[in-house]
Amino acid sequence: MSIYNLPSTWTTQDGENIELKELRGEVLVMVMIYTSCKASCPRLVADMREIKKRVPEEKNEEVKYVFVSIDPEVDTPKRLKAFAKENQMDSDQWLFLRGTEEDTREFAAVLAFNYKRISPMDFSHSNIISVFDQDGVLVHQKEGLGEDDSQVVEAITELVE
Repeated sequence: MSIYNLPSTWTTQDGENIELKELRGEVLVMVMIYTSCKASCPRLVADMREIKKRVPEEKNEEVKYVFVSIDPEVDTPKRLKAFAKENQMDSDQWLFLRGTEEDTREFAAVLAFNYKRISPMDFSHSNIISVFDQDGVLVHQKEGLGEDDSQVVEAITELVE
């Protein structure tokens, strides 16, 4: 199933509303995080940066690195924009999205990503990096933090011709 079939609308770090199908044609590397996370999310951000660095530059032009917030209440477009800047991820290749609670839950279910609020400021959540092909079909997932990203890089480079 393609994520482009999901009827959800998302807001970017620039405050623009988009549907996932607008990303058709690009390889998507996606992760779900929340910006106030002090535990695993910073490691996921570092992993995404490392993956981007390892993908050959000419292939990276057709790849979008997407962060989907699991805390849309706190992660406003302004907060996502500041987070992108803080992490030197404010180029067009990095996309930060927030949606409604329902759309976020639906998207998480597609990724087999589990999350649960455990306090007003904290979530327990999976650590999964997902790679989608140009048609929005999931082709690879890696679970865990700070592990070898070679298979993720390989999945991305194989998709980009």
